Amino acid sequence: MLKPLKILPWLLVCSVVEADIFKYVDPNGHVYYTDNAGAGSEYRLIIRTRPKTYVKDLQSMSGNKLKYADLIAKAAERHHIDPKLLHAVIQAESAYNANAISSAGAVGLMQLMPDTARRYGVSDRRDAEQNIDAGTRYLKDLLALFNADLKLAVAGYNAGEGAVIKYNRTVPPYPETQNYVQQVLSLYAKSG
Repeated sequence: MLKPLKILPWLLVCSVVEADIFKYVDPNGHVYYTDNAGAGSEYRLIIRTRPKTYVKDLQSMSGNKLKYADLIAKAAERHHIDPKLLHAVIQAESAYNANAISSAGAVGLMQLMPDTARRYGVSDRRDAEQNIDAGTRYLKDLLALFNADLKLAVAGYNAGEGAVIKYNRTVPPYPETQNYVQQVLSLYAKSG
């Protein structure tokens, strides 16, 4: 039996979270948290940390940004998405590291989760072209789902569209998601 992870109030306001956090609400309304990704299918990811290599990747980011610029531009054109938005998401997700892996199992430049990769027909999440194309299509679908509301689409990219819908089409009250939305929108605004 998994022991629920107790979340202290100060942890929720801390800007640096060291593990992915999963949540489960049982039929009686009891809420359980865990940092164990293998806890079971009833647990839902509510806080996702950046890949462990994120800080190191920032140091080599400009070279990788140039390396993937053509793939990003092609995906943006093909799917009618602003390439500056893709750059903002990729910088926030992986700092342009095609080999980035989060502790929750998100992989690649756009940090695709296994279900998202399957949804968009990705056979190799580490393949930069497949990863960027699928992440771009997912972002495009989120923009369509949320009526071109950039804030909600970005929140959905981070927390999943279900979480945005669950919270009445608002940014979910997860500190990680709220910080992520601010970061991506700030990077996007600075790129203009």
